[in-house]
Amino acid sequence: MTPTPPPVPPETAFDVEALRAQFPVLARSVHGKPLVYLDNAATKHKPRCVIDAVARFYEHSNANVHRGMHALSMEATAGYEGAREACRRFVNAADSSEIVFTSGVTEALNLVACSYARSVLKPGDRVLLTEMEHHSNIVPWQLVAAERGAEVIAAPVSDTGEIDLSAFESLLDERVKIASMVAVSNTLGTVNPVAAMIAMAKRVGAVTVVDAAQAASSHAIDVRQLGCDFLGFTGHKLYGPTGIGALYGRKELLSSMPPFKGGGEMIKSVSFAGSTYADPPMRFEAGTPNIAGAIGLAKAIEWFNAIDREALAVHERDLAEYGQARLAEIDGLRLIGTAPGKAPVFSFVVDWAHAYDVGPVLDHRGVAVRTGHHCTQPLMDRFGVPATVRASCAAYTTRAEIDALVEAINGARRLLA
Repeated sequence: MTPTPPPVPPETAFDVEALRAQFPVLARSVHGKPLVYLDNAATKHKPRCVIDAVARFYEHSNANVHRGMHALSMEATAGYEGAREACRRFVNAADSSEIVFTSGVTEALNLVACSYARSVLKPGDRVLLTEMEHHSNIVPWQLVAAERGAEVIAAPVSDTGEIDLSAFESLLDERVKIASMVAVSNTLGTVNPVAAMIAMAKRVGAVTVVDAAQAASSHAIDVRQLGCDFLGFTGHKLYGPTGIGALYGRKELLSSMPPFKGGGEMIKSVSFAGSTYADPPMRFEAGTPNIAGAIGLAKAIEWFNAIDREALAVHERDLAEYGQARLAEIDGLRLIGTAPGKAPVFSFVVDWAHAYDVGPVLDHRGVAVRTGHHCTQPLMDRFGVPATVRASCAAYTTRAEIDALVEAINGARRLLA
C-alpha cells in the first residue's frame, strides 16, 4: 500500500519563499530547467549576507592577522577572533580558547587523531565508532591505530539505519580509550542519540568525539550539556564558506596535546636547539589561516541564529515525512535508511538502473543530487549496495522541489528501465 503524503503543515513563522530569496544561486537554471538543488548534505548554498561579508573583507580589510601593527591587520584580527567567539557561543563552549579553526570537520578529526590519539593510544587499546561513519571519522583513527598497535571497531546499525545502542554499550570496556560518533548520518539521515552514547562511553573513561558536520545546521549544539570532549563542525554545511570549520576541545585536553602542524603562529619561540609552542588554540593553527572563511562563517552563524529554530524543525520534519512518502510511490525504488525522526536525507536505489546512471538523467532535468557511496563505504557494504542516489534538503527546500525530484525519477525510469 502506498503511503499517503502527510498534510501540509499549519502556518508557522518559517517563510521558505522569503528565505529562498536570500540565496542568489537558487534563481538560476540548469540545462534550461529551474535549478532544484538537492545536494545539501554535500554542501549548502550561501545567503547573500555571507557572500557580502567575504567580499567586504577582501575589498576593505584584507591583511594577515595577529602580528601586524597597522589598521588593516588589526581589523582582520578583530574579525577573525570575533569569529572564534561566534563559534564559541554557537556550541556553548566555556572559553574561546577551546575553539580551534580548521578547514572543516575532516581536519578537525585528523587533528584529534594525530595529536591526541597518537599521544595516548597503546597496543591493545580500542577506538569505538559506528557503522554509519563518514570516511573522515574512520581513516584517521585507522592510520593512528595501525601505528600505535591499537584497534578500530564499529557498533552495528539496524536495517532501518538506527544505531544498535545495546551493541554499542556492550563494546564499551576498559580497552576503549576513544569513542567517536556522527551526530547525523550524511547518508541515512539518522539522528543518533549522542548524549546517551557519550554517557555510556564516559562510564568506561573513554574520551568522546562528535562529528557534527550534518547536525550543526539543524540541531542546537551545547557541548557542555552533551559532555563531549571534542566536537567538529564545518562552515559550508552551515550556509557558510568552504574551507573553514571549527574543532571544540576541552581546554585541559587541548593543553595536553602536542602540535598537529608546525610553522608560524603556533610557536612561542624557535631556535635550532629546539622550539616551544603556543597555548591552544594557536598551537593548532599553523600558518596564515582562512581569515575570510572565518569571517564568513561568523556571518553564517549570525544569519542561521536569526531563523526561528522551532519553525525550521517543523519545516524539516515535514520535508522528511513528505519526501519519504512521495519516494515510496515510485515503482522499483528502495529507500536506504528509514529511522524514525530522521533528517530530510533520502538515499535510495532503484531496481531498473545503477545510481550512476540515474544521477545524470536527473541533472538534465535540473535536479541536482549526489550519487555514489557518499564517503561511507562500510555502510554501503552493510546494506549490500555499491552506491545510492542521495537527495538531501536544506532550510530553503520546498515540497515542490521534492515533487520535481519524483517527477524526474519517474522520467528516468521511463528512459532507463
